[in-house]
Amino acid sequence: MTLAKADGMIEDGTAVRLENVSFSYGDAPLVFDVGFAASKITAVMGPSGSGKSTLLNLVAGFEMPRSGRVLIGGIDVSAQPPSARPVSMVFQENNLFAHLSVEQNVGLGRSPSLRLSDADRVLIAGAIERTGLAGKEKRLPRELSGGERQRVALARVLVRDRPVLLLDEPFASLGPALRDDMLDLVAGVHADRPMTVLFVTHQPEDARRIGQNVVFLDNGSVAATGAAADFFAGAGPEVFQRYIGAGPIGAGSQDIARKRT
Repeated sequence: MTLAKADGMIEDGTAVRLENVSFSYGDAPLVFDVGFAASKITAVMGPSGSGKSTLLNLVAGFEMPRSGRVLIGGIDVSAQPPSARPVSMVFQENNLFAHLSVEQNVGLGRSPSLRLSDADRVLIAGAIERTGLAGKEKRLPRELSGGERQRVALARVLVRDRPVLLLDEPFASLGPALRDDMLDLVAGVHADRPMTVLFVTHQPEDARRIGQNVVFLDNGSVAATGAAADFFAGAGPEVFQRYIGAGPIGAGSQDIARKRT
């Protein structure tokens, strides 16, 4: 199912750029100078502590840079609060309200007060169906599996309809088969609605499965960027090859990567 869109909603993704953005935790300086292509899924990878989540938080507005600029669609949003930025984010924790049903949790993406128009309800129903939750609209989060709860969080993002989607390892706690299902769902949703997706992951197989580009961080800065197909065909930088602990990836993996370019 292709998701319905309300009048005036943004159709495509929007380029994101961090322009010499600096940030620090104590004595650990981070400096990001990197762009993310519009309407592409970019896997953000790197060792623990390299700044992956911080980069997403800077784009979302949960962290403010000490210097530099965050640009979304060419507009400087560095001083804007998270609510004013054209960004949605899904975390490892799905942030659902335990006392609200599936459709109510999704509806919060349209109205924090749940004052919903008929058009809102159509969008909510479409997002619930698209994420495989049809028939579970009245269930509470405690009545859902971990994967289903993350589907609710993704459905809520869809009805917000922001052009930039940030995914901070939202499927890390899921088993391999369920994680693959969720990754395929993200790829399918992206095919319906080509948002600009920044996807933090520690798992090379996740990035290879749905990533179109890769941004690799190391020691608080951008060590390498490029097409995912190149990274996983053995043409990626040495620092990336050391990180995944392998040489060139096999032909089957290359085929998976090429399908998403």
